[in-house]
Amino acid sequence: MLSVEIPQKSPFRKLHSNDILGIKTSRILVVEDEEIIRDLVVLSLEEEGYEVATVNDGNAALSRLQGSEQSLLKGNFDLIILDLMLPEINGLDVCRLLRYQNNFIPILIISAKVSETDRVLGLEVGADDYLIKPFSIKELIARCRALLRRQSFHTFTQTSTHRYREIILCSQECRVFLRGKEISLSPKEFRLLELFISSPRRVWSREQLIEQIWGVDFLGDSKTVDVHIRWLREKLEVDPSQPEYVTTVRGFGYRFG
Repeated sequence: MLSVEIPQKSPFRKLHSNDILGIKTSRILVVEDEEIIRDLVVLSLEEEGYEVATVNDGNAALSRLQGSEQSLLKGNFDLIILDLMLPEINGLDVCRLLRYQNNFIPILIISAKVSETDRVLGLEVGADDYLIKPFSIKELIARCRALLRRQSFHTFTQTSTHRYREIILCSQECRVFLRGKEISLSPKEFRLLELFISSPRRVWSREQLIEQIWGVDFLGDSKTVDVHIRWLREKLEVDPSQPEYVTTVRGFGYRFG
């Protein structure tokens, strides 16, 4: 648990450069039941110029995100900061349900669960990043910026429909069809496939894939790439042990097609 004193919050929000320049303020939903952590995170994000809403359990998070609550921020967020150990519905189930509903808002998990299994599970159900408690506020802000920057770039560059053999990828709709049937991909799997299918035959190193998909701020292990490639193969390939779409180029990286 973070042991800090929460400064008294001013009733007036600090004027940020985004307000002066007329840049859209990113909206963040913080889902955290520990009051001291929640207040510190909110205060720090607001100091950075973000607009922040909070809830303290999984049911309330889903209500806010699905738009059943009357709120100025109802269902309209650019990032979710999500604790795992929540009352009512835990964070993993919240994340899993959102992805099942094709809600691809970036999700940053914050959790005291430190094992590799917990981190992999969090990413597997659809989270974009995982930060272990106790954490540095500077690192939290850096990860939020990275996720928002990648989401902004991804939204800006979404164009056209990509086709390769039996795969059709619709960028603007975030949908993928394989052999005429729609398949469900996590956000990272979708972005990997979108990158691959836009440059068939190109060889991508792990470092290049991390920079393109996870961003230069990513602090995790490069083996994360291998894990996501394996999951992508399981959904695309007839025989994942003998891949036809995503192949390994030994000593270099991965190639699509």
